[in-house]
Amino acid sequence: MFKEFRDFIAKGNVIDLAVAVIIGGAFALITASLTDDVIMPIVGAIFGGADFSNYFTLLSDLPEGFEGNPNSYTDLKEAGAAVVGWGQFITVVINFLILAFIIFILVRQANKIIDKAKKEEEEAPAGPSETDLLKEIRDLLKKD
Repeated sequence: MFKEFRDFIAKGNVIDLAVAVIIGGAFALITASLTDDVIMPIVGAIFGGADFSNYFTLLSDLPEGFEGNPNSYTDLKEAGAAVVGWGQFITVVINFLILAFIIFILVRQANKIIDKAKKEEEEAPAGPSETDLLKEIRDLLKKD
């Protein structure tokens, strides 16, 4: 069983997948930072708020004994109040769109490179076939 597991891990696809997951996780952090630290403050300034992810709608009264900030989405959520965090949702959607667009660009470029390689392979002059080579060898042997 250990040998089967070792063979499974040693396959190139598994290792490639592991590398892709690690790089993807790091890339997701970069994208989240771009969204949270660059794009959303600009969007928040346009819509009149400094922290767009803090936009929410309170659906119930404040919980009994609530001592946090009633204007803080995080405080209300931690206290168990019924809140719709639509600002945070919009932030996550924008984060997803940025990530999806970048992946689209990467896949598009990879497809172009693959298509170019296929085209070059098709355009490469074909050498003589195996049959042609054998005929040449036969003819050369007949001359001697």
